[in-house]
Amino acid sequence: MVADMDKRNNQVVLSLGGNIGDVSATFTKAIHLLKEDVGAKVVFSPLYSTKAWGVENQPDFFNQVVILESSLPPMQVLKSCLAIELKLGRVRAQKWYERRIDIDLLFYNNEVLHLKDLIVPHPYLQQRNFVLFPLVDVLPLFIHPLLLKTMQELKNECKDELEVTRCLS
Repeated sequence: MVADMDKRNNQVVLSLGGNIGDVSATFTKAIHLLKEDVGAKVVFSPLYSTKAWGVENQPDFFNQVVILESSLPPMQVLKSCLAIELKLGRVRAQKWYERRIDIDLLFYNNEVLHLKDLIVPHPYLQQRNFVLFPLVDVLPLFIHPLLLKTMQELKNECKDELEVTRCLS
């Protein structure tokens, strides 16, 4: 059964975030590496900026959603994302603090996973406009497998008050 899952094209939805260095260039490199290591790029959202969430006294963050088709199982996707973060200079100093790159696995198909080091769907995505805005750009009608609401509905209901701004191309 696992071998069958590994051979099909899985929809992997990732969130990229960063707020130090040349974030746009880092995201471009990350997308290139994700395409090489995880799977073919299907689509990505525009870039968004927002004030820092969690720890506020730091530079604004940029965020983007990337959708890939992958034959990798979820834990291998996670391992690849963590390796790409390290390769691009990610340092884990403090939770919610400045970083060059952060790659979060938001969805893996419409599966619900509770593994030791991985929870999918991402447990906080419905609370964060900086994730929901780019998600709505690329998957407005995708239904959250636990909350049973579309990304558009979750965005409309989100209580996050931080302003999210779409960046110009």
